[in-house]
Amino acid sequence: MRIWLAFAIVIGTASAALADTAPVLVIPGRPGVPIIINGIDASYAVVEGDWGLAKGEHFTPVIYGGRYADPTPNVGHYYPSAGYQPGYGRLEIEPPANRRLPQPAEGYHESWSAQSAPQSVQPEVPMYPPQVIVAPPGGDAGIPQDFSAPLRNFPHRKLPKVPR
Repeated sequence: MRIWLAFAIVIGTASAALADTAPVLVIPGRPGVPIIINGIDASYAVVEGDWGLAKGEHFTPVIYGGRYADPTPNVGHYYPSAGYQPGYGRLEIEPPANRRLPQPAEGYHESWSAQSAPQSVQPEVPMYPPQVIVAPPGGDAGIPQDFSAPLRNFPHRKLPKVPR
């Protein structure tokens, strides 16, 4: 059993090494879009030649089963409504000079503007603040605070029970 497994691995690696020089079956990526090689439609054909790193300077593939591709395909035209090919460009009709003109449109004007902040306003923080900032005397609202006293224990209010 091990001999067959080793033999399969050897065959698999040898065929992978020769995969870029073997003949290739060409399958288009999108249906209806042909693969053209040197003027020949190679869709669903076998192509033989040098590929990838084995390619020399002159690449001349051999295509088995391909057919010649028309460089200018003959596409039929069908115009069911008119029965003939429509004109090219747009149809411009010059109106007569003595025609009745429409009423003029009413006026419309709208404008937008933007400007910078005025330069005369001083920012709250000076550009070059002093080295030491002195707090106002008396603390907040002029009430002195004593942090050395112990904290008072305030009685907590009990919330009423909500019936379920």
